[in-house]
Amino acid sequence: MEHLQELKVVITAAASGLGSDIATTLSKNGSKVFICDNDELALKNFSEKNPTINCFHADVSDEAQMKEFFLNIKEQLNEIDVLINNAGVSGSSAKLEDCDFLDWKNTLDINLNGTFLSTKLAIPLLKNKGGSIINMGSTSSFLGNPLRSAYSASKWGLIGLTKTWAMEYGKNKIRINTICPCSVNGERIDGVIEKEASYRKTSPEKIRKAYLNQTSLKTFVESEEVTAMVVYLLSPMAKKISGQMLVIDGHTESLTMVEE
Repeated sequence: MEHLQELKVVITAAASGLGSDIATTLSKNGSKVFICDNDELALKNFSEKNPTINCFHADVSDEAQMKEFFLNIKEQLNEIDVLINNAGVSGSSAKLEDCDFLDWKNTLDINLNGTFLSTKLAIPLLKNKGGSIINMGSTSSFLGNPLRSAYSASKWGLIGLTKTWAMEYGKNKIRINTICPCSVNGERIDGVIEKEASYRKTSPEKIRKAYLNQTSLKTFVESEEVTAMVVYLLSPMAKKISGQMLVIDGHTESLTMVEE
C-alpha cells in the first residue's frame, strides 16, 4: 500500500475499536498518524502499544480542547492530507417519549458537532494541496432506526454535511465522503444490544438475532472491512470520489423494530 506512505493523517476517537484499527493500519503502512480520544485509560494503553503514533487527550465536542489539538498538529506538520472523523457514541435506546434530553444533546454534541469542529479546524491545514476527509456514518444515515432517535438524527446530519462540504471545497481538491457500515462487531454493538434488550425486557440473544436478520447476508461488519474502505478512499483509484455515501452492510433490508 505505497499510497499510504508519508500521508499526514488525523483521526478522532482512535484509541480503541474501529478508530484504533484504522490508525494502526495506516501507521504500519508509513502514514504519520495523529489521534485524539477522550478516554484517558484507552489512550494510555494505545500509546504504549503504538509509540510511533502521536496521541492527544481531547473531547471532540469541546472547542477549546480541539483547538489545542489542531494547534499541536499545525506546529508539528504545518499541513495534513487526511482527516477521519471517527468519534461517535450510540446514544440511548428508547422511544421518543422515554428519551432523556441530556442524552439527546450529548449524542449530537459528539456525533455531529464534533465532526463540525474537527472539520472546521482541519480545513485550513488541507486547503493548500487538497486531501481527503472521511466521516464515519452508519446505515442509520439513510434509514429510520427505531429507539435510536438521537443516533439516527446525528448520522443523517453527517450526510448533509458531507454533500455540502464536498460542494464548498471541491475547488480546493478536498474530497469528502462518508462510510456507512451496518453494525460493526465489537464492544459498541454489544452495548447497544444490551441496552435495547433491557429497554424491551427481552434477551440480548433475541435482539442480536433480529439485528443480524436486518441484512441480506445475515452478518455484522468487521472493523478491518471498514478499514479497507478507508485505505481505498485514500488511494489514487478514488481520486474522483467525493460527496458520497459508501455503504458496507451486507445489504440492509430495513431497520424495523424488533417485535415485542
